[in-house]
Amino acid sequence: MKRFLFLSAFLMAFLLTVAQESVTKQGWNFGALPAVTFDTDLGFQYGGLVNLYHYGDGSRYPKYDHSIYLEVSRFTKGSGINRFNYDSDKLIPGLQTSVDISYLSDRAYDFYGFNGYDAVVNKDWYDDETADYKTRMFYKYDRKLFRFKVDLRGDLAGEKFDWVGGFNLLNFKLDYVDIDKLNKNKDEADLLPPHSEQPGLYEKYREWGIISDEDADGGFVPTVKAGIVFDTRDNEPNPMKGVWTEAVLLGSPEFLGGEHSFTKLSLIHRQYFTIVPNDLSFAYRLSYQTTLTGDVPFYYQTQLITSIMKSSTSEGLGGANSLRGILRNRVVGDAVFLGNVEARWKFARFQFKNNNFYLGLNAFTDFGRVTNKIDVNKSNIIVQDIYPGALESYFDNDAEAMHYSFGLGLRAAMNENFIIRCDYGMAADDRDGDSGIYIGLNYLF
Repeated sequence: MKRFLFLSAFLMAFLLTVAQESVTKQGWNFGALPAVTFDTDLGFQYGGLVNLYHYGDGSRYPKYDHSIYLEVSRFTKGSGINRFNYDSDKLIPGLQTSVDISYLSDRAYDFYGFNGYDAVVNKDWYDDETADYKTRMFYKYDRKLFRFKVDLRGDLAGEKFDWVGGFNLLNFKLDYVDIDKLNKNKDEADLLPPHSEQPGLYEKYREWGIISDEDADGGFVPTVKAGIVFDTRDNEPNPMKGVWTEAVLLGSPEFLGGEHSFTKLSLIHRQYFTIVPNDLSFAYRLSYQTTLTGDVPFYYQTQLITSIMKSSTSEGLGGANSLRGILRNRVVGDAVFLGNVEARWKFARFQFKNNNFYLGLNAFTDFGRVTNKIDVNKSNIIVQDIYPGALESYFDNDAEAMHYSFGLGLRAAMNENFIIRCDYGMAADDRDGDSGIYIGLNYLF
């Protein structure tokens, strides 16, 4: 908690500093940060990000004409973000257009198995402070992801009903954790063992045939999507009232060149209530995602489908963008349910250098579970060869239930759109981890 408060104070102080370089809310508005943040799952972040907003003549403020987002950053636990994002309803008249080009690398991507609590997670095998050196990378693999994504949104019936469409090209490259690279410059006592001496869960799932040879090193996943949206929000970055409901059908057909063919359905309902005008609101999000047809590769099952993606990733369940305080990717299944409930209070407003600011506090509860499980074939497991632990160290049949977390958050916003968030979440069940701190941009939903 002390680290949460320190990082929050730092970000607020820095937001006031960058405001001195910002222009007014007409024309171009400039928000920049050195990416010095913290995420429990990823570590400390360093690098930089820039978000440019163009408000035109200001008559639509806080709605912008164009948004350009650029980020190049790295995390101390091995992840990297290289991202360009553009969003506008002026580029093509009558259409909201969002384009995202990203290269995301993660030398220690979290992998805890499938189907939530059915997959046993042993704290002594992953915790940085308590784990034996032989098992610190047990629940990890190396993932590199290239993404090219285009989302479109246009009027369907009146101002509230819209259609959405788009395509997404994802290329996943998976491998064992690069032990040699992680061991570089370490003392001999801290060296991680080679995979031959201590294989991780990803390696074991491959050996046992739970992960097929075809999928083990990743693959190309092209998708197209179409859906409908009902949107009555009064302000997109932080609504005080209204609903935002969507149904999206996503498919990866064979003719696009992917290695698997499947279809998925995503249903998301978000609603916002004003408790005290302008200052206090209540918001919730309910989401359900399921596979309708086909065979989904395991590395795609973490992806969460939305009409328009606002953050660098949309995946989970578990971690910064879904179940805060719960281990990243803890809850992975063929169908999943997610819920988030938040009370949002803007407790301070002020103007500085011709810019509008507010500071906010959030209290939240997150919950989710697997509703349809991934088939886990254990027939190839030779029990006497299992190490460390017995079969019960890996599987707990039919244990899946609702996963809960709760916590507090801090917000600092400039001109309604450039929003820094800092959340501290705690898992309600120690099978999901302990707690997490997450600093990034924008409200969760």
